[in-house]
Amino acid sequence: MSTSFVSVPLSAARRPPSRSGRTDLLVALVVVALAVALPFFVDSRYVLGQVVLALFYATVASQWNLLFGFSGIFSLAQMAIFAVGGYATAMLCFYLGFSVWGALVPGALAAVLFSLVIGLACLRLTGVYVALLTLCIAQTLYVLIVTDTECFTMVGSICRQFTGGAVGFARFGDLGTRAALKGQWLVGNYAIVAVLFSATMLFTYAVVKSPIGLAFRALKDNPAYAVARGVGRFQAQLLVFGISAFFTGLAGGLYAAHFQAIGPGVLSMSQLMFIIAITVVGGVGTFWGPLVGTVVLMAADEAMREAGEFRTLGLGLIIAASIVLMPRGLVGRMGDLLAWTRRRARPSSAPIPQDMPASAGK
Repeated sequence: MSTSFVSVPLSAARRPPSRSGRTDLLVALVVVALAVALPFFVDSRYVLGQVVLALFYATVASQWNLLFGFSGIFSLAQMAIFAVGGYATAMLCFYLGFSVWGALVPGALAAVLFSLVIGLACLRLTGVYVALLTLCIAQTLYVLIVTDTECFTMVGSICRQFTGGAVGFARFGDLGTRAALKGQWLVGNYAIVAVLFSATMLFTYAVVKSPIGLAFRALKDNPAYAVARGVGRFQAQLLVFGISAFFTGLAGGLYAAHFQAIGPGVLSMSQLMFIIAITVVGGVGTFWGPLVGTVVLMAADEAMREAGEFRTLGLGLIIAASIVLMPRGLVGRMGDLLAWTRRRARPSSAPIPQDMPASAGK
């Protein structure tokens, strides 16, 4: 018996845009306008560099949100996939002489292949077992890299490990903006990363609103019913794993090219927890949650930069308060407030009695 992802009526494609769709379009236009205007109003290279880093975080968080928030797959291998994309890009440039632009897509495809291997191993499990196995795979990858001490090739008088070992790779190439834009190269890199983030969000929105996205949400909300309706659970979850991995791996390659370095630090537990915290604070399963969560946590982290050891404590308190007071995150709470405002603004539909005496209102 063959299975399909989901079936929808043909009339669904002819329905007018929903109110939520119009809201998403309005928010997207505002975000694009702010992104275009930002380089003209921000002179600080440090601030612009932090914005670029925030865009990387938001891109990875949006893909983890696609996995967990929309599809219900609690994977903890997101930063491992990100690292594979970055390492594959760096190694293609370092060992085979690829340009960075030529290595980005192969690096992303390497991340997809890695994610499919993880998916084949994990996706027949459910719940916490998926989280534990993906975390073990990510930590195993970290250990394999940092304990790589075998000499693979000689670069001058320096012995290089195949994975770069604990040092990683550096100065293997860049995006070409330094030569083309000179002192304004950071603005060029910002534009490239912003385009990646925009493309990621656009593609994610198309997936979420498509019949395939409906299948992903059905498997999250009621797996037994979705399978009974003909949704192939394993095939659908493997597909969303691959989709998420492509953009995550592409972000990893651009990250390596932007910083001209990649090392095992990207696999640290703190990086993974920060990505999860971004999604939780912004709103798990909400489209704009990763972006809002990134803005809030990056701003809070920057504000507490001088707090020393209390910096991590402050971020922890923000995350805990968000979980307790806003279980659906900031975007979920804003959606609730918007719905409440619309209900209050809606005119009363109670009928006026027709036989009321004229003197009743005097």
